[in-house]
Amino acid sequence: MKPRIANFQTVLVAASLLVAAGLVAWAVRHALASDSPQDGGVPQRDSHQATSSGKAQPQATPHKFPVTIRKPSGPPRLDLGAVDSQGKPVTVACSTCHTTRPSNLAIRSPTDLKEFHQSMEFAHGNVSCLSCHNPEDYDSLRLADGRRVEFTEVMTLCAQCHGTQTRDYRHGAHGGMNGHWDLSRGPRVRNNCVDCHDPHAPSFPSMNPTFKPRDRFLEKADHVETEHHE
Repeated sequence: MKPRIANFQTVLVAASLLVAAGLVAWAVRHALASDSPQDGGVPQRDSHQATSSGKAQPQATPHKFPVTIRKPSGPPRLDLGAVDSQGKPVTVACSTCHTTRPSNLAIRSPTDLKEFHQSMEFAHGNVSCLSCHNPEDYDSLRLADGRRVEFTEVMTLCAQCHGTQTRDYRHGAHGGMNGHWDLSRGPRVRNNCVDCHDPHAPSFPSMNPTFKPRDRFLEKADHVETEHHE
């Protein structure tokens, strides 16, 4: 029985050595794989770069300039058509007159008015004046749920009904802007809704182009043909 026990112990030791060797080989391969270049041999840069002193410093990222959305300066003011002693136009706030009388919810268009704003163009769907203007404070606006909105935040009011345009605006496909597409080169300024649309008549009027495109090549061909016929 002793020779069999000895053979069994030898096999057990050999198997243990093979398992240990396999573990060591796996560890070496794993370490080499973690240190090898990725993506086709291009080394991956760490977010820290070593300086000459040997200390790691954060890697610089491109500077991003801001995107500014223009806002109204505040509530609109009515021009009285007169000037003061300094030659500046005389204007009054909406609340100057609208606080002297109760709001009339039945007014839906300028033609319903007996005085003031009768000549104003109004074509904005089926909404009425008080769908947007705040009857409790005419120097502000209100949302459909009654919440107060400052005139400077007029885009919040527009967005509650014009969802498609708001989505396109956020993606950059709607609304005018100037500045830089690449914000690493410079800032960008975007318009708000009432910079382009009259809130009382927001649709742009239909029009025909007044000047046809000018093509110097076609004009030259017409000139040659005219000379040939002559």
